[in-house]
Amino acid sequence: MKGVAPVGSSKSQSESVSAQEELILKVTKEIVVKFIEVGRVSPTSFAEIFKAVNDSVRESIKR
Repeated sequence: MKGVAPVGSSKSQSESVSAQEELILKVTKEIVVKFIEVGRVSPTSFAEIFKAVNDSVRESIKR
C-alpha cells in the first residue's frame, strides 16, 4: 500500500515532515474556506490571505 509503513518499521523524519506539512495545509485551507463562506476573502485577495493564514499556522505550530 502506498504511503503506509511496513509493520514494525518506524517512520522516517521526511515522512513526519510531510505529514506535518499536510496538516498545515489542511488547517490553512479550512480557515480560508471559512473566511470565504463569511465573505471576508474575495478572489482578488485569496493569495494574500492564504499566505498570511499559512504563515500564522506555521508560527503557531512552532510554539
